[in-house]
Amino acid sequence: MALDLKRHFWLVLPAIILLAACQTKIPPKPPRIEIPPAVTPTYMLNKWTDIPDWTSLDLTPSWSAFQQTCRALRYKTRWLAVCVAADKIDANTSAAQRNFYEAWFTPYQVLNSDGSDHGLITGYYEPLLLGSRHKSDRFRYPIYSAPDDMLVVDLSEVYPQLKGLRLRGRLEGKKVVPYFNRAEIDADVSSLLGHELFWVENAVELFFLQIQGSGRIELEDGRRVKIGYAEQNGHPYVSIGKKLIEMGELKPEEASMQAIKNWAETNPERLLILLDQNPSYIFFRELPDTLSAPLGALGVPLTSEYSLAVDPHIIPLGVPVFLSTTMPNSQIPLNRLMYAQDTGGAIRGAVRADFFWGFGELAAIHAGSMKQSGKMWVLFPKGMEPTLN
Repeated sequence: MALDLKRHFWLVLPAIILLAACQTKIPPKPPRIEIPPAVTPTYMLNKWTDIPDWTSLDLTPSWSAFQQTCRALRYKTRWLAVCVAADKIDANTSAAQRNFYEAWFTPYQVLNSDGSDHGLITGYYEPLLLGSRHKSDRFRYPIYSAPDDMLVVDLSEVYPQLKGLRLRGRLEGKKVVPYFNRAEIDADVSSLLGHELFWVENAVELFFLQIQGSGRIELEDGRRVKIGYAEQNGHPYVSIGKKLIEMGELKPEEASMQAIKNWAETNPERLLILLDQNPSYIFFRELPDTLSAPLGALGVPLTSEYSLAVDPHIIPLGVPVFLSTTMPNSQIPLNRLMYAQDTGGAIRGAVRADFFWGFGELAAIHAGSMKQSGKMWVLFPKGMEPTLN
């Protein structure tokens, strides 16, 4: 995802065709592919006392998020000793946890490529939508599961420099072409028939569900089911908030989730045209009722207010991240130890993160209005420190 998938699809297409068509015993030499330079993260070694409120902050609320990280990473070489040591730490003693971090981790401040240390911090949450398992006049917008005709190609085994990049496409005759974009899917793609998980009543709520990546559906009998991210169509994310600003419909300071919903309510005839400006489309899967929270990209349930979505090409999934920002729409300091446990299509860059607020009305309000400036520190396990520029 570090590359613009749509823009670079045709650069790597020869390799896809090669893998699909090669039938000789000795495969021909792979074609040369133009690889854009990778984004090199910049880190600055810091002292613990350089981190705001580090010596006084209560760390115990974040400990459960750390335990989730260890569930995913404890058997990896650099994490095994860390997680074994964590098992002996009192979950209710902040001082013990602070000593643990200082003994096992090294703090590095994250810097942007231009050397600046501030970036954009946004928020996301787990929304609740009204829906049904059956289409009706009321419930007419489908939530799809991943389609059978979508190809997901990982070229990293042939081209290691493409690690983490997956291409989505489909076959059209003997050709591999990009998968359908949002406008095409909204126009009724026949290959998605039978893949409707649920039907919901509101198109803009469905759109924001895709941005959040997970949510809950309240059925007609009052029962609630959980759904989570399954796949994405391979097209880049485009902000409709920015589109509304470009159209002169919203001022930059007004472009919140609630403002976009208000615009949608007063402009229903223009809504689908606006939504189709974002070609990215998310497919879902139904999750077990026993799951405590949405699963993040790390593969563990997210922890409300302590899980963070980051750019995984810059910040490794699982690491502690100290975030210094402010509460949504305010100057009230928000300094918190969090964990990089998720990713997002719009989360690209070094000092860039998405704060998971959890489930409920208050979480929706915070997430919808959060557009703060912030600084970030990554705590790397000792022995896993980054190469400094």
